[in-house]
Amino acid sequence: MKRDMDLIRELLLRLEAFPMERGAVVFISPDDEDIAVEGYNGDQIDYHLSLIREAGLVENVDANPIDGIAFRRLSWQGHDYLDSIRDPEVWAKTKKGALAAGGFTFELVKDLARGFLKKQIEERTGIPL
Repeated sequence: MKRDMDLIRELLLRLEAFPMERGAVVFISPDDEDIAVEGYNGDQIDYHLSLIREAGLVENVDANPIDGIAFRRLSWQGHDYLDSIRDPEVWAKTKKGALAAGGFTFELVKDLARGFLKKQIEERTGIPL
């Protein structure tokens, strides 16, 4: 299955907003309505939830269900990554830049998004970063 960075972004947004009680671990099925993404099936969502866990974007929980993930929270790295790609304009520029470079690696996407975000902050505040 091909990695889809749009789906990863959408899943991270949904995981961040997932209704959680403090200290809880929730087993999230790829068919859960709270993380459903239009145009994607359960197999695609399951695969990308696994990629999110492997990338360290969510806190690693020892219990891993057969389908989906055991979820406690986004990791610090997960929050940083999501904050860098949250803005739709920054995300669109990031994707365009990655496509122009001929590839989408996780590190490349993070670096591009941070660069666009820094530029946006400089333009809006007048403070060079």
